[in-house]
Amino acid sequence: MSQLKDKVAIVTGGAGGIGTCIAMEYAKAGAVVVIASRTQKNLDKVAENIRSSGGECLVVASDVTDPAQVDNMIQQTVGRYGRLDIMVNNAGGALYMKPAEVLSFREWREGIALNLDSVFLCSAAAGKEMIKRNGGKIINISSVAGIKTSPNFVHYGAAKAGVISLTKSLAESWGPHNITVNCIAPGLTATEGVKDWLPPDKKPDGTPVPVLQLPSGPEHVANLAVFLGSAAADRITGETIPLRSLVSFDR
Repeated sequence: MSQLKDKVAIVTGGAGGIGTCIAMEYAKAGAVVVIASRTQKNLDKVAENIRSSGGECLVVASDVTDPAQVDNMIQQTVGRYGRLDIMVNNAGGALYMKPAEVLSFREWREGIALNLDSVFLCSAAAGKEMIKRNGGKIINISSVAGIKTSPNFVHYGAAKAGVISLTKSLAESWGPHNITVNCIAPGLTATEGVKDWLPPDKKPDGTPVPVLQLPSGPEHVANLAVFLGSAAADRITGETIPLRSLVSFDR
């Protein structure tokens, strides 16, 4: 449980769902965790849980679609801890579920900003610090919506596909600086926010559904993020790892 001991990690979107789970697992693995999200009170709840378990945590309320706020998040992290080892770009969301013909341009732009612009801004700002130290790890959270078609939220699928492409390009650009850049692409994940979409975990006869036929939980995404942030993944870069069940429940 010490594979990230003394590493300094930022987790964006750290106040709910997958992000909270990643932050908690990073703390358990020994990392100093900086959690960022827009709402201070939600961040404070996560930070309290981390600290009560013996972890070290810094809260930086940030809109990661705003370059100035992203720069402030990085500066606060480096100013307090002296470095940044791991950047987890988790902030995102589908925002709107509607076909393309009724999706407004404003809604399109909001989806692209939250799911793609934020990853670029945070990666670029983190990359500058990591280049100074000649090392670091960036982990982007995309989606299987960026791999397959997503007709009900084209903005989200397009942005998440962009994250996958950005991951590959940054990995090649920053390889000479010993910075790895990888991507996790979850499918439908069993968080509180999608509980109405989750399939039953028992068959009609009452027997359990095999676990690999059920959606992954946020802890499975978090475990993979811990691995990619650890020394065990030092030679893995530019990869996108889908994380989904054997039966597709993705919409």
